[in-house]
Amino acid sequence: MRRDAAGLAGLLATTGVLHFVAPKPFDGIVPRSLPGSPRTWTYLSGAAELAVAGAVAHPRTRRAGALAAAALFVAVFPANVRMAADWRHASPAKRAVAFGRLPLQAPLIAWALRVAR
Repeated sequence: MRRDAAGLAGLLATTGVLHFVAPKPFDGIVPRSLPGSPRTWTYLSGAAELAVAGAVAHPRTRRAGALAAAALFVAVFPANVRMAADWRHASPAKRAVAFGRLPLQAPLIAWALRVAR
């Protein structure tokens, strides 16, 4: 597997597993506007990340998986915005994490699009 694809698949798989192993932090950033339980959305997004990781890992589905990864990174941006808003008065370390995630989405999207090529 290409190294960039392996890295992307690994990142997605790790994050996907974390949604199931430690769901509480993810529950807290689910946008309130979504219907239903935040935990449901946490599990759904974790499952989506695992499915996309599998697609990126396999050469026959890599292009579609990488495009799905780019879409996923766009889709989770509102949760990152919520985290930044919620943590704006938190400790400096938490603020750095929350606000640091916002510009991180652009290189993640670019990485996924590069893998799709």
